[in-house]
Amino acid sequence: MGSNDYLNNYLMPNYATRNQYNGQQFANLLIQQYNRQLNTLYNLGARRFVLAGLGIMGCIPSILAQSPTSRCSDEVNRLILPFNANMRAMVNRFNSNLPGAKFIYIDVYHMFQDILSNSRNYGFSVINRGCCGIGRNSGQITCLPFQTPCSNREQYVFWDAFHPTEAVNVIMGRKAFNGDRSVVYPMNIEQLANLDLEPNGQKP
Repeated sequence: MGSNDYLNNYLMPNYATRNQYNGQQFANLLIQQYNRQLNTLYNLGARRFVLAGLGIMGCIPSILAQSPTSRCSDEVNRLILPFNANMRAMVNRFNSNLPGAKFIYIDVYHMFQDILSNSRNYGFSVINRGCCGIGRNSGQITCLPFQTPCSNREQYVFWDAFHPTEAVNVIMGRKAFNGDRSVVYPMNIEQLANLDLEPNGQKP
């Protein structure tokens, strides 16, 4: 949750949001809304929550296409850090204040950073353009209906202008499921699934 609030709002040139809020203020606004929505789910009976932070959005093909040198945007990557910090703090608050519930935070930013920095080790050979898209970095126009994608999608980090490929999602899913606290906090999804949250020991 949250990436579209930046890509389709804050970072859009024809939106006034950037003039109304600085990066920290916008992150605070988003987390306030997120906090209310999660409280609503809790009050409806939800007890196990898996919250994913924002990825390294300054390196997606859509952003790369805006750079003459196709370099990652440090500005965009710095912009989303307050959102992730706020989310982790929110997870800590919920775990302290909502009885019978457990929240975990997936550090997608550092997962993705590791994949991009060590792409060859993960089996990827293309990290700077989408498998399906049009224009610079295959990121200026995202994948269109009936467009032929690349033939070796398993070697691409990005499927289109915005989204990772299935191969990347599998890697991140496995890390989230049974990874350590460096990528999923304060426990992984497998541990969350096996956690007894009810006083009688029965899993709800």
